[in-house]
Amino acid sequence: MSELAAENLVLYSCEDRVAQLTLNRPEKLNAFNDDLVRQLADALRRFDLDPQAEVAIICGAGRAFSSGADVQQRQLRRREEFLQHGGPQGWGANSADLLTRSVNWKPVIAAPHGYAMGLALGIVLECDLIVAEAGTKFQITETSRGLGGSKYWALLNFRGAAAFAAEVALTGRFFTAEEALAAGVVNRVAPTGRHLETARELAAEVAKNPPLSVRATVRTRRWYMDQIGREVAMQTAPLKLYLTEDFHEAARAFAEKRKPGPFKGR
Repeated sequence: MSELAAENLVLYSCEDRVAQLTLNRPEKLNAFNDDLVRQLADALRRFDLDPQAEVAIICGAGRAFSSGADVQQRQLRRREEFLQHGGPQGWGANSADLLTRSVNWKPVIAAPHGYAMGLALGIVLECDLIVAEAGTKFQITETSRGLGGSKYWALLNFRGAAAFAAEVALTGRFFTAEEALAAGVVNRVAPTGRHLETARELAAEVAKNPPLSVRATVRTRRWYMDQIGREVAMQTAPLKLYLTEDFHEAARAFAEKRKPGPFKGR
């Protein structure tokens, strides 16, 4: 990837005290390779320090918010790389750190459309507010990929969707924005084509308030979210599911566009 292309992976703009961070890899459905994760981290840092911005909206260019992790780059690594990095992510490209490392703790709104799957769903759930376009489809792809849905179960449960969280984490099925709204996972479902407009309306409501008051709530929310995430990581990291035969079979099958299996439980 050229330096110019890397610079354009996340577009940043700011208007009326609302920053917009646009995932800009539409030809790959904004699939997260290591560079995209790093560029999003840089954009969030820029927003955190931008004196003109009080609220941010994360959205995706093209047909979808994001199809999730880039399987070719992050899940088909050599075993040695998985051991070096401690998982599918590259060095400095762990998406779990995106919203829990801040100075000013400004609120972030996710505005997904089309699809938000796997890693991308995690980012959406970690945002402080969610405005989804009608018909948006979500999926915990890690369940069928052999990586486990523990993190997503925890994030959904954190949002109060206990029974729903268990179902979608254990089945790995698609669920819609409308189901997510009914389960209390998302804040608003916007009409088709109006998710950004609706997200901006919500951002404007937030921005009317004293900024330090808003940030205090954001900081508290993310502290508890981070605590839950770290507890899950402490339980699941020793399993090293990214080294199992089942994970590698599922990842290869996805890349080869075939049905995976049979799984061996090892």
